[in-house]
Amino acid sequence: MKNSGKRPRRTALTHLDARGRARMVDVSPKSVTLRRASATADVTLTRTAWELLRDGRLPKGDALAVARIAGIQAAKRASELIPLCHALSLEGVTVVADMSREGRVRFTSNVTLHARTGAEMEALTAVSVAALALYDMCKAVDRAITIGPIRLIEKSGGRSGRYVAEPNA
Repeated sequence: MKNSGKRPRRTALTHLDARGRARMVDVSPKSVTLRRASATADVTLTRTAWELLRDGRLPKGDALAVARIAGIQAAKRASELIPLCHALSLEGVTVVADMSREGRVRFTSNVTLHARTGAEMEALTAVSVAALALYDMCKAVDRAITIGPIRLIEKSGGRSGRYVAEPNA
C-alpha cells in the first residue's frame, strides 16, 4: 500500500479517549479541503445468474440500476449506520457496475465533498450496500453469491494526503 501523505502514519486510535472509551473525533480544528474517496466491492455469481443479469432477464427487474441507487443512498446515510462516522454533506456520489469479467460484478464508488474529514466511509458504504442490493435482486436464482473483497482504492485531501491502494485483480 502506498501512502504519499506528508505525515507518517499514526499508530494511536483516534476514536478512543485516554481511558480507551469510544468517542467521535473532534474535526473542528481541521481545515475544510476538497476530499475524494473511491472504493470497490466484488460480487461473484454463478454463470446462470450472471448471464440472466447481463441479459436483463432477472425476475426482479433491472438489478444493476437498483444496486447503483441503493449505493448512492447508502453513501448519504453512512453516519446513520456507522456510530462514530461524521455526518457529511456530500457533493457528488457515483456508483458504477462493471460486468467485463464473466461471473463477477465490480462496483466502484466515487465520493466528493469539501469538508474537515474524509469520505472513505461513505465510499465503502456505497459499494457495500450496492453489493447487498444486487444479492437481494439475484438471490431467487443464485443463493451462492459471494461478496468481497470490499476495499478503499484511493482517497485524497486533508492532512494525511493521498492514498492509493496497490492494484489487484
